[in-house]
Amino acid sequence: MKLELANINQLEEILNLVNLSYRGEIGWTRETDIVQGNRVTDTEIKHAILDSDSHLLVYVENGKVLACIRIATEQEEAHIGLFAVDPQLQRQGIGKMVLAAAEHYAASNLGAKKYVMLVVTQRPELIAYYERRGYSRIGVSAEYPVHLNVGIPRKAGLTIEYLAKVA
Repeated sequence: MKLELANINQLEEILNLVNLSYRGEIGWTRETDIVQGNRVTDTEIKHAILDSDSHLLVYVENGKVLACIRIATEQEEAHIGLFAVDPQLQRQGIGKMVLAAAEHYAASNLGAKKYVMLVVTQRPELIAYYERRGYSRIGVSAEYPVHLNVGIPRKAGLTIEYLAKVA
């Protein structure tokens, strides 16, 4: 699978993909029952594309962005986020291949020795997905980051936790 760096012309398509994947009505990655509002803004996508410490990778087929994943580097850590696959194509192995390709990109091009991500604690099926790919819960959690404009919890006590994997 070949991932490419996103460009500013793909901003709207990426914005729609991420919001549909997390807050749409279909797909196993949706969070509509626990979080309301958009998952991402156009400003965040623009920053992910233009920031030199950020690598927003996309999987494009027939001119359409089908998946995306962001790697933000901090020393030898690759912080993974904005991971989304078109909900109509989920459960076909695309996500697994995108994640593996992004990890390879981070290790080969950015010198990553460790991958880190944040996951909503109340999404056990998502945590299990990442655990099957070698990620581990590291025992660090925090309140859901409403201040980051990633949606408003529908349930009290929503938290996020860190997962990590050694490269």
